[in-house]
Amino acid sequence: MRVRVVPLERLASVMDDPWVDTRRRPFIRDGEAFVPVADGYPCDREIAERRRYHGRGYQMVGDIALTHGRVPTPEETEEIRAWANPSAILHICGYDGVMRTPETLVLYGASREVVHHEAGLVYRLDPSRVMFSMGNRDEKMYLESSVRTSGRTERCADMFAGIGYFTLPAARGGATVHAMEINPASFAYLRQNIRENNLSENIDAACGDCRDLLAGVYDRVLMGHFEAERFLPDALAHVRPGSILHVHAIGDCRSGIRAACTECGMEAEISVRNVKKYAPERWHMVYDVVIQ
Repeated sequence: MRVRVVPLERLASVMDDPWVDTRRRPFIRDGEAFVPVADGYPCDREIAERRRYHGRGYQMVGDIALTHGRVPTPEETEEIRAWANPSAILHICGYDGVMRTPETLVLYGASREVVHHEAGLVYRLDPSRVMFSMGNRDEKMYLESSVRTSGRTERCADMFAGIGYFTLPAARGGATVHAMEINPASFAYLRQNIRENNLSENIDAACGDCRDLLAGVYDRVLMGHFEAERFLPDALAHVRPGSILHVHAIGDCRSGIRAACTECGMEAEISVRNVKKYAPERWHMVYDVVIQ
């Protein structure tokens, strides 16, 4: 396979270039991305085609592999280790309480702080201590684009900021973000990630319950929590006509959103997007609620 080698932090920015062979996926090794080159364009080198992986599914956060659902067998764990060569393999059993603290099972190695690169942003975290929202890359990019093309500098509230999953893309899109996070461990990483992405001027971060921290009126409210619907009365107290709320949920919650708006004396236009499959017959969905 003909490839060009680019620094990992430049991967997202080159993927739309005409020389990229989009029929093949790039792969990453030692901080570099090996990007397949289309016919007719020069390459840096030729490498052997990669074997296809047919083992148990996993996700990489930095150089740590994460699994979900059923606990992998020892044989499946060894397949992941041999294929991905991670520093550790963790099974995420679930997330506990309002702090969304991971319940983890170490299958190989030991967890530690890693740096995860996604869409040109840097996320520093220890996946055994704090939640990382995998599979939401397109949603983050959609948010950043929506903020950038809105035509004004928005005041944005992120009610469940975590380590900055949506805070950082919104701020990079040009919004002024009031980021709120109740988990002190996640909040510490949030502050660090704000600095490392040079977004300190765009973000005001606060640690605590978002219901106590919301202040003033927001143009956009990010509600990236599956129980966001029950926080709607608090969010609706801080919006005006034209404001947009992005309400995350599992399944259909349109009736609940409409009821909350009606109770607050508001009307709203609601559209919905599927983000990813959460479980059989269940989808992670985002409801865009535009206040009329």
